[in-house]
Amino acid sequence: MSLLPAHYLCPLCQQALTLTDKTYGCTNNHSFDQAKQGYVNLLPVQFKHSKAPGDNKDMVIARRAFLDKRFYQPLVDKMLVLYQQYGQSDAPLLDAGCGEGFYTHQHKTIENQVYGVDIAKETIKIAAKRYQNCHFSVGTLSKLSFSDNYFGWLVSVYAPILENEFTRILQQDGYLLTVTPAEKHLFELKELIYKQANEHDITKTPINKLTLVEEQQLTYAMNFEHSDDVLNLLAMTPFAFKASKELIEEIKTMSKFTCQADFILRLYKKQDKK
Repeated sequence: MSLLPAHYLCPLCQQALTLTDKTYGCTNNHSFDQAKQGYVNLLPVQFKHSKAPGDNKDMVIARRAFLDKRFYQPLVDKMLVLYQQYGQSDAPLLDAGCGEGFYTHQHKTIENQVYGVDIAKETIKIAAKRYQNCHFSVGTLSKLSFSDNYFGWLVSVYAPILENEFTRILQQDGYLLTVTPAEKHLFELKELIYKQANEHDITKTPINKLTLVEEQQLTYAMNFEHSDDVLNLLAMTPFAFKASKELIEEIKTMSKFTCQADFILRLYKKQDKK
């Protein structure tokens, strides 16, 4: 699969970056070294709100182990059907908030260039090392290091959706695919933690300017036969902070557990509204 040079902008001055001897540099002499894993850190210290922004190491390890078991593969399959139906095969694609690159790399074809960006450095290290046919960078979604109208397809899976910035980097007639939880997502897991588990609120959407093309719901049961898989699922969610030690011990004794996956996929298009 082809891997042409990446097209990044300098996060400090928005000039084009050029890769020379494993260093990205701009005409204003700002430079960013390419890490040995292949990614580039485009998150200057002044853009950070904490020392290590993004998911912590425990969440990263748990999510990688869970996704590697392919419990969310039906979601990827649904995403790829939409991409194949609507996407322009040779247009650049961005996974915004890509984590360990599980969704990112499955969009790579012979024709396209695929990018993944995340604010958590640990996740990008894993992604770049495992999926060397994609471009990965550390960055903030609120100020992406890409030029206007560059991408034909954007993916946002359980990540902040920033319409203005996403619209800026989308080509005219380009698409944004968002994946968010539907009402019953992980409801059985929530019932273990909360006395009264509430369904997800699906009424709010941060997209107002782009045109909604399709909305689909994907629901299926995940059947777990190993307690480690349930513990990994718990650890990669915000519910983990509410889980008691007693509950952790209870989960360790489970031989079977069934939990619902429930997703909403929304596909938006950037076009002039008449």
